[in-house]
Amino acid sequence: MIGKIIGALIGAEVEKRRQESGLKGAVLGAAAVGVAKRLGPLALVLGGAYAAKKLYDRRNNAQPPSAVAAG
Repeated sequence: MIGKIIGALIGAEVEKRRQESGLKGAVLGAAAVGVAKRLGPLALVLGGAYAAKKLYDRRNNAQPPSAVAAG
């Protein structure tokens, strides 16, 4: 069940980046879950690192311009 949720999230992210709706996101989401099952703990580490980087990038991009130090 968790694999299906993760696959859906991956598929939604792919389609959001493409700004379309279609089959590609669903196929890539399902494939990612299959690969993650085969890799086991390595997939968990890689997925966690990817999620942490995305969160870090979003937080850095969300800072107001006044928070940036004037050089």
